[in-house]
Amino acid sequence: MEHALQQLATLIRRHAPNTGTYPTAISNLSVMHAIQLSEPLESVYQPSICVVAQGAKTAMLAGETYRYDSSTYLVTSVELPIIGRIVEASAQIPYLSLKLSFDTASILNIVEKMNWPASEGSETGRGITVNQTSPALLEVIIRLMQLLDAPKDIPVLAPLVIQEVLYRMLQSEQGALLSQFATSSSHAYNIAQAIRFINQHYERQLPISHLAKSVNMSESAFHKHFKHVTAMSPLQYQKTIRLQEARRLMLMESLHASDAAFRVGYESPSQFSREYARMYGQPPMRDIQEFRGST
Repeated sequence: MEHALQQLATLIRRHAPNTGTYPTAISNLSVMHAIQLSEPLESVYQPSICVVAQGAKTAMLAGETYRYDSSTYLVTSVELPIIGRIVEASAQIPYLSLKLSFDTASILNIVEKMNWPASEGSETGRGITVNQTSPALLEVIIRLMQLLDAPKDIPVLAPLVIQEVLYRMLQSEQGALLSQFATSSSHAYNIAQAIRFINQHYERQLPISHLAKSVNMSESAFHKHFKHVTAMSPLQYQKTIRLQEARRLMLMESLHASDAAFRVGYESPSQFSREYARMYGQPPMRDIQEFRGST
C-alpha cells in the first residue's frame, strides 16, 4: 500500500504541480494540491469519491465530522452541503487528493450485474461514508491517473476504468448502502430524487407534502428517511443550501445582503439576517467583512 500511495502522490503532483484544484482531461476527475491547513470551506458535494494520497481532510455535515486520509476514502452518494477542511498538510508533505464524480445510472448498471437482492424497504443510511482503502481500489485509481499521461487512450479506456473504480467502491463494507441510492425501488433513491429537486429549485417555496408526494412517500416516511440520509430535515436542508449560496454570492459576486437574500428565495431581509446569524454566528455583512479580513 505504501508504495502505491507514493506512486499516486507522484501522479497527482504531476497534474497539480502547484497549490490549487485542477480539472483533468478525464471528465469529472479533478486533483488537489495544498501545502497548508485550510479554513472551513462550504460547498455542495456532488455524488463522488475522494481519495487521498497524502495528508488528511475533514467533511462536516450538520455537525457530524468525517475524517479521511491515505488509509480511507470519502463517498458522497447524494448532493450534500458539506464544510470541508484540510487538517494535515505542509510544504514538506503536501495534501494531495483526487475527486471523481459519478452518476447513479453508472452505479445501477454495475449493481444489476452483481445480482444483489432488492433493497426495497430497507433502512436508509447517510449519504456520506468513510471507507477503508483497499489495495484493489488503489490500484485502479492509479491506472485512472496514468491515463492522463496517455491522452489518446482516455476516450476508450477511461469509461472502463471508471466503471472498475465504482465496482471496487461497491465491494466495500458500505457498498450495499451506496447501491440503494441508485435502486429505484428503495427509499434512498426516492430521497435522492427529492434532494436533486431541492438543489435545482432551492429558491422556491417547497411544501413538504408536495415533495413527499412527488416521490410517492407519506410525509412522515419522507421526513424520517430524509433525515437518515442528510442528518437534517428537508426544511433545514433547503435553508442550509440557501444560506450557503447567499454567502457565496456576497463573497464572490459582492452582492449586498438584501440582494443575496432575495436571490436565494427570502422575502424578508430581516428573516434572512436572523437565520444567517444563527448559522454563521453573526449578521451577514459583519461575517463577510471578517472573512475577507482573515484571508
